[in-house]
Amino acid sequence: MNSARKENPVTDALEDYLETIYLQIRDQKFARIKDIAKARGVKSGSVSPAMKRLDELGLIKYVKREYIVLTPEGEKRARRVFARHQLLEHFFKDILNMSPGAAQKDACAMEHNLSDEAMDRFVRLFEFLEVCPEGRDLLEKFRGCSRVHHDIPCMKEDCKSAHRPEISEEEQQMSISDLQPGQSGRVTQVNGQGAIRQRLLDMGVFPRVEIEVERVAPAGDPIWIKLQGYQISLRQNEAAAVMVTRV
Repeated sequence: MNSARKENPVTDALEDYLETIYLQIRDQKFARIKDIAKARGVKSGSVSPAMKRLDELGLIKYVKREYIVLTPEGEKRARRVFARHQLLEHFFKDILNMSPGAAQKDACAMEHNLSDEAMDRFVRLFEFLEVCPEGRDLLEKFRGCSRVHHDIPCMKEDCKSAHRPEISEEEQQMSISDLQPGQSGRVTQVNGQGAIRQRLLDMGVFPRVEIEVERVAPAGDPIWIKLQGYQISLRQNEAAAVMVTRV
């Protein structure tokens, strides 16, 4: 059995089946092929091979036309996946304020690959929001901040940043397009919207990441920057959307 596990690691799809079995046993005290198929939105004929595979791996006890039972190892693995799903869904829905449907979909997509360390960090964040006297206030400020949520009306009188003491030249924000070749900055905010913002995020342009302007085209477009060891080019409007502080 151990050799079978090594040669045949549990795939994401099999983990999804484990999670479904776990939930059905939790909710209705038993799991059957037809119920699993209905829950997964597949035909019963495609469930049986997966059940045989899980049985071979020692994660369930499966006999045709009988109830399916999780082994202790199978229950442990199913609960691990389910816990990650719950954690991610909570983060997307209750922290980032995503719609329930989007939160559910993204949690399903990411639950299999969330490391133990990442899970621990998420939990620490949630703990902070619960136990810190200012935790809930900080979350509400994040949700209501017009500087990062452009669909929220600006309420400067409620923003402490409007009353901050004068900041040094190094702390003043500027865009990447304001930097000269050879100058570096640390990203503080990505102001671009829609496709521009997504392209920047997909390239790894996040807050706290350091960039260096390497060269600028004669007409000012594009701008080549060095980011995490790679050279990438930004259009002028993309560079103008990324706010940085000098480093």
